[in-house]
Amino acid sequence: MLSTRLVRCTLIGALIILAAGLTASAQTAREDEQFGPVVRAYLGYLRNEQEVVDDRASRHEVNAAYYRRNSNRIRALRQMAIHIARESQNDYLPELEAVAGDELGLLFERPPRFQTLRVGEVVQTTFRYLGVVRSGDLFYVFARLDPYEQAELMQKINHVPDHASGTTVSNPIPGSRITSRARRVSTP
Repeated sequence: MLSTRLVRCTLIGALIILAAGLTASAQTAREDEQFGPVVRAYLGYLRNEQEVVDDRASRHEVNAAYYRRNSNRIRALRQMAIHIARESQNDYLPELEAVAGDELGLLFERPPRFQTLRVGEVVQTTFRYLGVVRSGDLFYVFARLDPYEQAELMQKINHVPDHASGTTVSNPIPGSRITSRARRVSTP
């Protein structure tokens, strides 16, 4: 009698948890419908990445700190992707990277001091700093520049116009920060 009640309660609890999970994923899917196919695909990719992290944690392949940091990183990337998509109202996302303060060395040979980063700033002609997202941890989010933007910045760095003389001089500081950005033009 007691074991039958225990089994029944366990089944009811499992069904409630399953229903809550399905409701949450259905709500996320509905939220994603407001975006174009590129943004939806990226958000789907992030959901798949979370499933991989969840699976590895369930198999005890990773420790709790790894699981927590990567789940928070995925959440931070999702928040930034949604922010970019809503702000630009464009079905385009750059390649995004989210790193904690102690991980800046993973992206940069000479990591910048995060205290000096400004939103929109290009760092080492490779990444544009998009801002910080607090998702459990504090993540610094960067967009990788496409090869055309990188080439344009390298050209600007190597040939800086000298406005006083009207000539072009080489940039004396290779790898210096450039803060201007070429705007993308959307064609209808």
